[in-house]
Amino acid sequence: MIPEIDMQKLLARDPQTMAQLRIGAEQSGFLTLHNTAITPARIRDVIDAYRGFFHQEAALKEPVNMARTGANRGWGAGGAEQVDPMANPDYKEVFDCGFELPEGDPLAARGFGVYAPNLWPEGMEGFRSTIQSYYAQALEVCRDLLRAIAEAIGKDAGYFDDKFTRPMALLRGNFYPARPDWAGDKDFGIAAHTDYGCVTLLASDGVPGLEVLGGDGRWQAVTAEPGRFVINFGEMLEMWTGGAVKATLHRVRGSKAERISVPMFFNPNWDADVGPAGGAPVLAGAHLARRFGETYVHLKG
Repeated sequence: MIPEIDMQKLLARDPQTMAQLRIGAEQSGFLTLHNTAITPARIRDVIDAYRGFFHQEAALKEPVNMARTGANRGWGAGGAEQVDPMANPDYKEVFDCGFELPEGDPLAARGFGVYAPNLWPEGMEGFRSTIQSYYAQALEVCRDLLRAIAEAIGKDAGYFDDKFTRPMALLRGNFYPARPDWAGDKDFGIAAHTDYGCVTLLASDGVPGLEVLGGDGRWQAVTAEPGRFVINFGEMLEMWTGGAVKATLHRVRGSKAERISVPMFFNPNWDADVGPAGGAPVLAGAHLARRFGETYVHLKG
C-alpha cells in the first residue's frame, strides 16, 4: 500500500496522517503528497519549461552537456546514464541543477561536482528563472517533509536540520521519449534502482510510467497528476536511520507516449555522517560521488 498524504494535515501533525507517513517510510518506501504550497499550475509551468528545452535542437543543448563539463549540471543526452549494469543505458534525457555555494566556500571543490556552478542554455528566455524559482519552493517542501519524517520515526523534528544547511539537493528534469519498437527486455527509460540520497520529491506530467516493486515481488504502477507528488526514500536515509526508513526499487519502462518527470533529490551536506548509529562513519558526499561514478557512462573506467 502506498499512503496518500495531505501536506496541510501533515504540517498540523494530524495523528492519522502521521501514522500513514510512518507506513510509507517503514513499509512501502513510497507515498504520494498533495495539498502543498506548490500549485498544479506551477508544476505545469515547470514541466512546460523542461519540455521546451528537451525539444530544442542538439546545438542548443550541447554547450551544457555534462559529459563535456565533467559535473552533474546541465544536459545529459540519451544513454548518458546506466543505473543497472545488467541493463542497457537508460533511454532518457535529463537536465540537472543544484545547490550553489558562496564563492570561496571550501566544500565547493569536493567530490564529483556536487556543488558545481549551474549551467543554463542560451536563448531560452524564462527557463532559468522558472526552474530556479521552483527549486526554492521544492527545497522548502522537502525540509518540512523531512522534519515530519523525523517525528514519525521517533526523533525530534529538528533531528536532521543541521545536516541540511548546504544540501546537495539536485533538481532534475527527466525526458522519456516514446518507447521505440526495437526496445527489448534490457531497455528502460530508467532501469530498476534505489535513489542514492535521502528524500525524493517527484512531480510529473501525469503520463504513466513509474513502477514500484511491492513487497509481493510485483511491479506496481504509480501515477501523479501535476500538483500531486510521489515521494520516495533513498539509500542514505535507509542507512542513516538503521533501516527504519526503506529505500525501494523502482523503474520506468516507457510507453508509446513521451513523459516528463521532475524529481528533487533532497540530500544532506557533503560532510554529514549518514552512517547508522554506532557504525563506521559514511560521509554523504563520498557516498553520492561513488554512486554518481557508477551511474554516469562518461565517468566509468
